[in-house]
Amino acid sequence: MSETLPHCPNCSSEYVYQDQALFICPECHYEWNPDEPDEDELIVKDIHGNQLSVGDKLILVKDLRVKGSSTVLKIGSKATIKRLIEGDHPLDCKVEGYGDMLIKADKVKMA
Repeated sequence: MSETLPHCPNCSSEYVYQDQALFICPECHYEWNPDEPDEDELIVKDIHGNQLSVGDKLILVKDLRVKGSSTVLKIGSKATIKRLIEGDHPLDCKVEGYGDMLIKADKVKMA
């Protein structure tokens, strides 16, 4: 059993032990589950509740007017997520035929 345990994310101690599903640091008493997402990790879901991540391929489920322009992103247009950001429009995407756009997550579904 040569499994190495991770260092404590709170104090970087190497004296971590495992108790069932949790890792515990005896120095700072920090407990964490490695299978749960970090609190800092941004979780964005599409219109059907699927979790989105960088690199996912998307399809627009509604025509979208581009603010400050006469351009309309057509329903069925394909996009790729470049990054996830905080805010009202959490998806920074490359939309085929239109370029880079910020899009709301409830206007897309996974391809």
